[in-house]
Amino acid sequence: MKKQIHYFFTALMFFSRIPCPKWVDHSPEVLNKSNRYFSLVGIVIGSIAAFAFFLASYILPTDIAIITSMITSVWITGAFHEDGFADVCDGFGGGWTKENILVIMKDSRLGTYGVSGLVFIIALKFLALYHLNALSVNLIIVIISGHAISRFIATLLLYTHKYVRDASTAKIKQTNQQISSKSLIISGVFGILPLLFFKKGFILFSLIPLVLLYWYMGRFFKRWIGGQTGDCAGALQQVAEIIYYISILVLWKLF
Repeated sequence: MKKQIHYFFTALMFFSRIPCPKWVDHSPEVLNKSNRYFSLVGIVIGSIAAFAFFLASYILPTDIAIITSMITSVWITGAFHEDGFADVCDGFGGGWTKENILVIMKDSRLGTYGVSGLVFIIALKFLALYHLNALSVNLIIVIISGHAISRFIATLLLYTHKYVRDASTAKIKQTNQQISSKSLIISGVFGILPLLFFKKGFILFSLIPLVLLYWYMGRFFKRWIGGQTGDCAGALQQVAEIIYYISILVLWKLF
């Protein structure tokens, strides 16, 4: 149990700015095993973002409350996944070989593709949440489940695709070892669990477009660079979150 607590706090420290005990480290070996709690960290971050929306909605218009929630999630994570998404946009938008793509993604500077991608994905996230609220969908559950399930989809990529960047030159040190099946199952439990709070069976249909998204982006990454990097997982998380919100919007109108 002590090891599992260590893994969880490592994931929390790595994927967020939330203060953790001083004894928690993020060695490559522990970091690799901490991925099993990626979805649980999503629940924590989603809960904070949902709470921000809940408080803001009492005194502010709905659209501003949603933006407040989005800002909160970005601040809590240090824009960790947004940065990965922007790097992927720049890398695959401007690179034509594996080497070019990896070099561009490692560059800390933001390019035209990255800026454009961020503008579009932030706009889509806001509009999806705004229209879900207009349909009287419980945004508290939507936000929490969105953060959780999207991180499980990213974990799935880490499980099936090898890490292709040289660990000695990576922006973030980690092992080349893929996560275990046990870690994937644990992440899956925490990723799917919040969906049950909808108490509507049709919500599970939202998993279909997410699986298709994972398949497509995973295939795309493998074709161009032979696997994945942390930026690829971050990009998949961001896109999966948007696809999930849009899927809920469509399902709510259909059922």
